Parts: sequence; C-alpha cells; structure tokens
Amino acid sequence: MVLTVLLQTPTFHQPSYFIPVFVGMFLAGAVAWLVAAVLGFARARAFGPSARWFSFAAVCLLLFHLQFLAAGFGVLTNDNNLVFGILTFFNFFVLLAAVCAIMGFIKLTSPK
Repeated sequence: MVLTVLLQTPTFHQPSYFIPVFVGMFLAGAVAWLVAAVLGFARARAFGPSARWFSFAAVCLLLFHLQFLAAGFGVLTNDNNLVFGILTFFNFFVLLAAVCAIMGFIKLTSPK
C-alpha cells in the first residue's frame, strides 16, 4: 500500500515565470562572480593577500556555476553517471569558497 502511494507521481504545474527568472538569476550570478574575480585579482596587488583570497573565493563560486551547468547537461542527456558524479561533490566549490573567504578575513590587517 505505502509503496504504491510512493511510486505515484503527482501532477505539478510549473509557474510561467520559473524559467526566465531562474536563467536570468543564474546568468547574473555567473557574470557577477566573474567580474568579482577579475576585479579582485586586478586589485590584489594594491590591497594585499586578503583581496587575493577573496578573489579565489569568487573563482570557486564561478566554478560552482559551471558545475551546475554540467549537472544540467547530464540531466538533459540522461547521463546518470555524470549527474551523480557531479552531485556527489556538488557543494565542494561552495565549501572551498568559504575556506578562501575565511582566509581572506584572517589575512585582513587591522586598521591603525
């Protein structure tokens, strides 16, 4: 009885605004992290090692966006090995970005 209830798929109606909002925010996020990484590395020489660590964090979050695209490609091509291989380490770049941001805060110099 419980198994038959779990195997039934409910009908879901996707809102009409889902795709444009999702794609728009995804692209805006990717472009913003790309700009943050480029500006961060360009300004790292003037502002020191903390800016470089924050730039590494921006690059990690840009790679997270690319990983999201690769997982979506695997879903579209029905390649379960690719999808689950990516989903296994899906939050790796977010975790690495957090470590880089922590290092950036540690490397900040105290104001005098």
